[in-house]
Amino acid sequence: MTGTLKQNLINFSFVLPALLIFGIFYIYPFFFSFVLSLTDYNLVEKFSLKEYFVGLANFKDVLTDKDWWKSMYNGGYITFWALTFQNILAFALALAVDKVVRLKKFYRVVFFILPVLSEIIIGLLMKQLLAPDPPGRDVFNNILGFAGINSTENWIGGGYVRLVTALVHCWKGFGWAFVIFFAGLQTIPEQLYEAAKIDGAGSWQQFSKITVPLLMPVITLVIVLTILGSMQAFAMILALNAGAAGETTVPVMVIFSHIEGGTKLAGLACAEGLVLGLMLIVVSFSMFFISKKVREKYGVLPN
Repeated sequence: MTGTLKQNLINFSFVLPALLIFGIFYIYPFFFSFVLSLTDYNLVEKFSLKEYFVGLANFKDVLTDKDWWKSMYNGGYITFWALTFQNILAFALALAVDKVVRLKKFYRVVFFILPVLSEIIIGLLMKQLLAPDPPGRDVFNNILGFAGINSTENWIGGGYVRLVTALVHCWKGFGWAFVIFFAGLQTIPEQLYEAAKIDGAGSWQQFSKITVPLLMPVITLVIVLTILGSMQAFAMILALNAGAAGETTVPVMVIFSHIEGGTKLAGLACAEGLVLGLMLIVVSFSMFFISKKVREKYGVLPN
């Protein structure tokens, strides 16, 4: 064995554990899920592809299932609020904190407390605050009452349930978006802003010509993570209102219900998961492509 080959084997041995873990827990489940999506296997009896094979029937059922597309709409609704309200607020506060000389670490800790908490905890906490008796304490309606607004609204099951669920999701995810934006702003050299001021650039020109182009990779990352996280939301919504009779049922909840549903629905659940995953992959790559074009326009791509 030559010295070069031996060194290559030694180097490969360091990454082999990670490759094994990735293969066992990611690659193998993905391919097996694809195989299951072509069957009506029930997850109970001995698996036989020949016996349970149904071809693309599950994918046809997914594309024609009104409940599935309603869940996609619900997920898209929550994602829209996360992309707008949540991320714009996080970006604005990150810009404000970036200009603060003192207490930057304090703000980072305070705004990052919520993402650290479990989604189940957030869902149960907000259920206690928003739901009327007996499942909750009707705290929010009581607060409105103290403010002179009489309300008996069931915020987690009434007409505002979809909006309330989206805002709770935004509240939960606001902190990590703030931290990522703030970290990105810290990488922009202050000398660029000083040079722009000398050249007579105003605040808006500095923001549009320096901050946004240089921060575009970070903005893209936040957008992609927001879409992936919002479209795969599950635990918080399950704890908050369990889908509110379909009004806040999101794709992962539909997949879970089909797996839990028993006989011959596992293949349908796998097909739904693959369709959702493919859509998210397309959106993610589209966002990175748009980000690259924006950076090319402003000439901030690395050499």
